[in-house]
Amino acid sequence: MCDHDHSQSVSQEEAEAAVRTLIRWAGDNPDREGLLDTPKRVTKSYRELFQGYHSDPREYLERTFEEVGGYDELVVLKDIRFVSHCEHHMLPVIGRAHVAYLPTNRVVGISKLARVVQGFGRRLQIQEKMTAEIANTIMDVLQPHGVGVVIEAEHSCMTMRGVNLPNSTLITSCLLGTVREDARTREEFMRLVRN
Repeated sequence: MCDHDHSQSVSQEEAEAAVRTLIRWAGDNPDREGLLDTPKRVTKSYRELFQGYHSDPREYLERTFEEVGGYDELVVLKDIRFVSHCEHHMLPVIGRAHVAYLPTNRVVGISKLARVVQGFGRRLQIQEKMTAEIANTIMDVLQPHGVGVVIEAEHSCMTMRGVNLPNSTLITSCLLGTVREDARTREEFMRLVRN
């Protein structure tokens, strides 16, 4: 469990009242037939979209496998689709994460890497912070020789409001250990995620 338990500080009724207030603020009537159940639906979807606050992504990496048969090359999981929300506008950030690590003497199930991405993504985020959180968590828990994380995402706060730039993509990276320090390993990682 994460160190914050937000569900205890605000009741379901308070959350639904806030949605009704926003509907009124936007200029509509929350008592209109089509909107009667909207507060309940919105809070239900927010519970799912922000479930990252109710888990600790580090826990996904705790079960490892030491029988690796001498494998000592990069482990790369590409194209992990995620949906996050910009902490500045609470609008969707939709993207793909590419995660790699150079194991020491143990590996983790690949679905766990995807769960780490989802765990940090299902929070209010900025992409730069999310990229670093994923990389640092993998480095801290697995203690590999190195970690590489690249995230490519489209930010709705840029594409559907403000500067209105559809199809613009933000790319961030965090390279740690050997993936950062060794030019050949870094180039191999970048080549693998580009293909």
